[in-house]
Amino acid sequence: MKRARKAIFFIVAILIFAFTFASMSGVYSYRGDTKTTYVKGIGDIRWGIDINGGVEATFAPDTGDAATTEQMDAARSVIETRLVQNNITDYELDVDYNHNRIIVRYPWSNDEQDFDPEEAIQELAATSELTFREGSEYQNTSLDSNGETVYTDPTGVTAENVLLEGSDVDSASAGVIQNQTTGESQYVVNLKLTEDGAEKFAEATKKVANAGTTLSIWMDNTMISSASVDQAEYGETGITGGNAQISGNFTAQEATQLANQINSGALPFKLNTTSFSTVSPTLGASSLQVMAIAGIIAFVFVAVFMILMFRLPGVVAVISLCGQAALCFAAVSGFFPFMRSFTLTLPGIAGIILSIGMGVDANIITATRIKEEIWAGKSIDNAIKAGDENSFWAIFDGNVTTILVAVILMLVFGPNNILSFLFGASTTGTIYSFGFTLLIGNIGNFVFGVGTTRLMTKSLAAFKPLRKKWLFGGPIHEKSGKGGAAVEAV
Repeated sequence: MKRARKAIFFIVAILIFAFTFASMSGVYSYRGDTKTTYVKGIGDIRWGIDINGGVEATFAPDTGDAATTEQMDAARSVIETRLVQNNITDYELDVDYNHNRIIVRYPWSNDEQDFDPEEAIQELAATSELTFREGSEYQNTSLDSNGETVYTDPTGVTAENVLLEGSDVDSASAGVIQNQTTGESQYVVNLKLTEDGAEKFAEATKKVANAGTTLSIWMDNTMISSASVDQAEYGETGITGGNAQISGNFTAQEATQLANQINSGALPFKLNTTSFSTVSPTLGASSLQVMAIAGIIAFVFVAVFMILMFRLPGVVAVISLCGQAALCFAAVSGFFPFMRSFTLTLPGIAGIILSIGMGVDANIITATRIKEEIWAGKSIDNAIKAGDENSFWAIFDGNVTTILVAVILMLVFGPNNILSFLFGASTTGTIYSFGFTLLIGNIGNFVFGVGTTRLMTKSLAAFKPLRKKWLFGGPIHEKSGKGGAAVEAV
């Protein structure tokens, strides 16, 4: 039992350091020029406009008549959905109803190389009308940037027979399959159809199989996939199950982009870009590096202070603070598969700093309580137990109130403004970033500042060489009892 207690410190510390390293650096592999990301790190974070700059664009409807308020609101909703689908939370989106204009500002992608604003905004203005059609008849062909043939403008039977539309698709996601012919990996887009869409798809594949034609999939006027349906297998019922798959010469980025466009739906009209420009950052990459260095120096000073002031509990606190900081960055970068990545802004960095400060405070409260109990004459084990119990509710109250504030900030200033009926419309992603990092940091405070800190402290107390009261904040020169021997209550 005592050995197991001793092992807890090493197990927890190793897990924290491994998590910190993975969340900071990420885990990648390279096959030629192709980069495969297994775990995202700090390098995958999308920095806000205030740090990395971004794009500003003005869109106008490509219609002869003035758009209605409902149409402008629908276009705004689609653009906002597309921004969120790309994990962009730091954006500004406004609609000028009097002049039929939509103005949007959002940050560059983390892997942006060319910084071409015109290219960056194309995805937002795309109509992205998905259709499933009978046959594969087309009018024109051209070559894309990769030299691949592109088939455009459906004609004949294909133009006249739309079997399914984008509204029949419930969700889309990018995936990878093994090509049965070449054995190579191939990127595809997996579709989950609605209930009505599944029935339409079964009828469509049945019709195509019996007619001996093909089922083609079009994005706007461009054919992106075409496949035949086996009459012997599907001629009676068609393909059932409510799932479909788009295959083609997709890259990982193209498959993801197509899935996002399908999920975000189609615009009510085509948008023309009336103006676009680059937004300069208020901070910049060089200043961000200076901030990172300053943060490391500050962390070192805090670590030295904690160790000198509280000794062993201070060492434990520093290890836990590493885990808490790593959790904040991991939650932003998309490290966890079940959490979407978010845009990190200057206020978001402030939220991380504030939450780490609260983590320091939580560790100080606990270490101080242990120190007071030892000075009161209690044994090390009893002092740790009493210190943990007496400090918990003070830590709990402070963090819960901060969590409530963070949640309110996220609800008011997030992409989905749930409390707009109380506070009005707002899409201030910078404040959302602050609320998000503050929330994650305070949750991390419970996990690390309360959980792992106490596990490791109790574990260290099981080592005989470390059972010295001064190592837990007690007096360095302890009083002697009879015979001159040092007295320690155990």
